[in-house]
Amino acid sequence: MTHWTVVIPVKEPSKAKSRLGADVPPEARAALARAFALDTIAATAATPAVDRVVVVTHAELAIEPGPARIQLIDDGRAHGLPAAIELGIAHARATGAGWTAVLLGDLPAMRPDELDGALNAAAMHPLGFLPDADEHGTVLATAGIDVPFAPAFGGASAAAHAEQGFVPLDVDGVVGLRRDVDTAESLEVALQLGVGPNTAEAVAAFADGALPHRRTTIGKGTRS
Repeated sequence: MTHWTVVIPVKEPSKAKSRLGADVPPEARAALARAFALDTIAATAATPAVDRVVVVTHAELAIEPGPARIQLIDDGRAHGLPAAIELGIAHARATGAGWTAVLLGDLPAMRPDELDGALNAAAMHPLGFLPDADEHGTVLATAGIDVPFAPAFGGASAAAHAEQGFVPLDVDGVVGLRRDVDTAESLEVALQLGVGPNTAEAVAAFADGALPHRRTTIGKGTRS
């Protein structure tokens, strides 16, 4: 089995998830963003192929320990996602990472077995990537030992990765892994797939006000 270090950049929650919409007040967006990150980190740490999780953030996160070792790296208020990713990759490789991946921090429906399957598929290629559910962005980028690694996320990053020689990963049944959450609609889909406990709690806390009509789905959408 190939063992991985996974870098997860996490934006300051108070500045994240503006696309959730005007109906979601700032405190609700911050709580949801934090919850998404915590559930993503927990699922990553529980993934068999993952030895270490490097979380790059300036946010205060109360992270529960998992099977994989978790390291928090202060991003020094790095200017944007690319800088945080570059910092995380540099730290990972300077501290003994072999195979390295970058994973988005807003995947509350991701399950450990999904990430495990994707990483096992990625071990067949020097560079790999997994598009998001819309096929435009990227949720996961991977690189082998000592392979130059400068992934780009957001926008049309799936096409950009393909042009740069990243191989699209051939893996089935990873709908939670591909479902990043930026909008109320994508959150609804994630809830239907089943989200982690932090996201379930955050949604439930605002279900009567900030996120109307979601209390009926939260009981069905929470994964154990």
